[in-house]
This record gives sequence, C-alpha cells and structure tokens, in this order.
Amino acid sequence: MSLPLAPAAPPPLPAEPGPAPVWPASAAFPPSGDVGVGGVSLAELADRFGTPCYVLDEAEVRARARAWRAALPGARVAYAAKAFLSRSLIRWLDEEELSLDVCSAGELELAAHAGFPGDRVLLHGNAKSPEDLRAALRLGVGRVVIDSIGETARLAALVPAGARQKVLVRVVPGVEAGAHAAVRTGVEGQKFGLPIAGGHAEEAAARVLGQPRLELVGLHCHLGSQIPSAEPYVTAVRRLVPLLARLRDLHGVTLPELDLGGGFGIAYRAGDPALDPAAWAGRVQRELALCCAHEDLPVPRLTVEPGRWITGPAGVALYRVLAVKTTGGRTFVAVDGGMSDNPRPALYGVRYTVRLVGRASRAPLRPVSVVGRHCEAGDVLAQDIALPGDVRPGDVLAVPASGAYHLSMASAYNLVGRPPVVAVADGRARLVVRRETAADLRARDVGE
Repeated sequence: MSLPLAPAAPPPLPAEPGPAPVWPASAAFPPSGDVGVGGVSLAELADRFGTPCYVLDEAEVRARARAWRAALPGARVAYAAKAFLSRSLIRWLDEEELSLDVCSAGELELAAHAGFPGDRVLLHGNAKSPEDLRAALRLGVGRVVIDSIGETARLAALVPAGARQKVLVRVVPGVEAGAHAAVRTGVEGQKFGLPIAGGHAEEAAARVLGQPRLELVGLHCHLGSQIPSAEPYVTAVRRLVPLLARLRDLHGVTLPELDLGGGFGIAYRAGDPALDPAAWAGRVQRELALCCAHEDLPVPRLTVEPGRWITGPAGVALYRVLAVKTTGGRTFVAVDGGMSDNPRPALYGVRYTVRLVGRASRAPLRPVSVVGRHCEAGDVLAQDIALPGDVRPGDVLAVPASGAYHLSMASAYNLVGRPPVVAVADGRARLVVRRETAADLRARDVGE
C-alpha cells in the first residue's frame, strides 16, 4: 500500500502566530489525485478499512511531541488525553517521555492498562467522582489538580494513613482567550477552577496546606482552546507569580511547580494561525524569569498540556460520498459520517479543509456544503467549501486536522457505530482502534 511518490520533507515550524500546514508533514500529492500520508494511499485505506475512518500519522505525533520537549527542556510535557487516547498512542507518548493529563478514571485505567507510569500522570476535572479519586490513589498518579475547595477534604479522606498525595490548585487568572466562548476557561463565570479575584484561590491553597495527607506542590491554570499566541499565557504568568509570592509570605511555602495548561492552536484551513512551541517557550520563560526575579522567587518548573497540538494535525478523516443534491440554489455533498463522529462543527462552528482523493479531476471547483447522514439539519461537516464540480457518489473525501476531539467526542447517534483508527508509518498501515459494530451497540441493551 505504499505510494510511488516519496513523502515530502517536513516543513519548518511556523513562526508564531503565522500560517501553518494543514496536512501532516508526510503528506504527498501525486498527479493521480490521490493523497498519501505516512507513505500510504488514503484511497486505498478507505477501501481496506471502510469509511468513515480516521488515519493517524505516527511520525507526525512523535515529531510534535518532540517539538514540545525540545522547546521546554526540563519542563513536564503532559499530553491532554481528552483530545484522543488509545493504547498505541499511549505507547508512543511513553516512548517519547511525555507525561499524561487525564480527567477521568476511564482515561486513567486505559493508561494503566497500557503500562504508562502512574507517577507521570496528572488527574484533573471540575467534578471528580469518588471513583476517579480512588483510581488515582490506587494507580499512584503523580499529581491531582484540586478544582474546588470541597474537593480538598474529599481527597484527603481517601489518602491512606502515612501517605501523601501531591496536588496542584487550579486557579482562574482572569484571562480571556480561546476561539469560542464555550472553551474559554481562564475567566470567571464558568465551571472550572478557583478565581484569584476575591481570594478564592488563596483560600483553597490554605485548605490544602492544612491537610497533612496532601502536599501542595504548585498552581495550575488552563485558559481555553485554540489559542495561537503566547500573549495570554504571559498575562497569566503575570497574575500567577504574585499569587505564588503571597502564598510564600502568608504560609512560608515556596511552591516548585507551575502548570500553564494547554489550548495551543492548530491550523484547520490554509492560512490559519498556529502556535509554535519554540516561540511560545521563549516568550513565556522570559516573562516567568522576570516575574520571579521581581518577587524574589525561584523559577518554578513548568508543565504544559498540549493535546490537540500533538494529535490534531496528525489525523485525517476519510468519508465516502453517498449523495449529491442541489436545492435552494445550494449543493449538498452527503457523506457516510457526520456529527456522530465529528460534533465540533455543530458545537463550535469549526470550519475544515476538505479534499477529493483517489482520482484526478479537471472539473472547475464549485462551492458545496459537505453534510452528514444524521437526522439533524445542523449535521454539517464543512460549509461552503470548494470541491470539483464532478464530485459524485462513491468518491472519497479527506478532512485533515482531524486527530483531536473527533473520536473522543463521538457518539452513537442514530445507532451509527464509531469509526476505526488506522495508524500509518513508513508505508505501512495497521488498525489500532476497530470500528464499533451494530453487535457492539446491541450488546449494551440488556432488554427487560
């Protein structure tokens, strides 16, 4: 299944916050009209594994993990599991020496089952269940992120006598950032964290310090998602370092860690800005050093939590066209997937690149809307995008930048099973997550 055309050399990292590539660095575009990723034909993958299908470029994942480690030597780089998680991906992350950021017992159990070291795992979430906390303690997670004052006592009560659990307090620094209001988590008035304003974060830290079975090691924040610039993180540093100084002055503790979360932007369409780790690291580390020097504090060890930035550009979604229809002056290209495998356009109005693969076309481009198969008028994957005018049933469409928040947010709406994930590397393809079948869906229904 290897392409005759060698994959293109990886492009240089983009300058922040300039345009970035939409396709994986290995993508090849031969004259035949096919597209190859990892040396493998996307059209052949569609035939072999069926559609819808996700393709994940292993080399791209590893290169992006290394980019963060190279940008921040000595820091903790914790992949945000909510973006996408599988046993194969966990193995790659372990081999690249990343940590893992999870937000449920399910993600944590999968990591443990795959052999990922518990001490390199952070657990966070605004409403951790007793099962989440027990799993974290049983599996020896390195850090638990406290998200509310009441959580402190609940966690401390579960820690065995003679043991101590390291924790961070999630702080709301009052920084508005993110591509959509639903993903802006650095401001007050949303469900995450404890605001600096009003002393809530200070009170939470004091409660943790009063629990002998908990060890407060730092502060955590997360500003939002799809942030292309370092400036919001710089503002957060300017607000968090004074809080570290106040905690030292009030309680005599110098906290050694600062977690600035993730939310780093990627490109979904040509010309979109994307964040560059090296530029981000230089800007943020300079500001952190200046702020700490001003407060006479040692510089804490940084943690970052890239999720989408690592797997998003490494993934390509494949669909097969089922119908083409023109009505009301608009052309609709209906495919065999939709909002059950990618709810993000319906949730956030996200716009994607779509490309015909598997054949060359000389037909003029025309604006179409690529729509899904589900019984919702809002089941639109890509609105008003250009495709060849001869696109027809049976054609394969590829959607790049599909490696994050697709399968992890997928549902079984209309009892349509979730797609498989196929990993590609060095001209070979292998199934890493199988397709969810009708039998799988029936098995959950136990009847009367």
